[in-house]
Amino acid sequence: MSTPLNPVTPPPGPRVAYATCRGIEDVELLPVLAAFARAGVAAEAVFWDDPEVDWGGYQLVLIRSVWDYILYRDAFLAWSRRTAALTRVANPVSVLERNTDKTYLRDLAGAGVPIVPTVWVAPGEELAGADWPELVVKPTVSSGARDTVRTADRAEAVAHVAALTAAGRTAMVQPYLPMVEVEGETSLLFLGGEFSHAVRRGPMLGGGFEDAAREPDADQLALAERVLAAVPERDELLYARVDLVRLPDGRPVLIELELTEPRLFLDLRPDGPEALAAAALRLLPGGGNTRPRAVVPRP
Repeated sequence: MSTPLNPVTPPPGPRVAYATCRGIEDVELLPVLAAFARAGVAAEAVFWDDPEVDWGGYQLVLIRSVWDYILYRDAFLAWSRRTAALTRVANPVSVLERNTDKTYLRDLAGAGVPIVPTVWVAPGEELAGADWPELVVKPTVSSGARDTVRTADRAEAVAHVAALTAAGRTAMVQPYLPMVEVEGETSLLFLGGEFSHAVRRGPMLGGGFEDAAREPDADQLALAERVLAAVPERDELLYARVDLVRLPDGRPVLIELELTEPRLFLDLRPDGPEALAAAALRLLPGGGNTRPRAVVPRP
């Protein structure tokens, strides 16, 4: 059953589901649905956990603002597998299975991708190392700053790790990087496999500044390409957001690779909703599965 958020009467033809969840405000939802409609494709906002939906009636299911998955990860992944047996899901289920637990960063580091220094603490383990002046502690299955603590108090960090692991969750501990308060994070957005645009984002923890479009530096773009090259399903990704920060020595490193439900900052590219819709249409039967030409961000 579709939500009442669909802004226009869908035209006949292929059907696309925009998977979302209850109780959220997704600023990209309506513009994307409208972009599909202008392209002559019926797109509908649908709750991913609605038991009455006939997912096989859609030619494509876009995994978008499913932000409550962190509370129901097993159910979400089971749903995605069932849905993928009926129709095409983007991004692919194998990506969702790996990307919904931030231990994927450990795997990328093992493949040679530079990441923010991280100490991993599994249930039954205790925090060791992480001798940084200020720490960020969070669970590996989380979204935004949920269940995240920033502290210079070692005892507080140890206690938060213990609380997470006692609940059966794996904790990750990283240094707080003060330069994010000056430079922010740089998010590089890829649509249909190609670089689309980049965003300067304020720090998640503490004060900051407004998100704004920016031109990535050459080393940032090179690292983003290197990160995506380490993803086995690289050529199957409809969207990707590569979040980078700089270490005190100036080197860019990966802080997050968002392949499940990231905000894509489509409003910071003039034709952002149309670009996502166009990339998605290539996944429809008969739409071809070739990458679009590289996009040069507009000022």
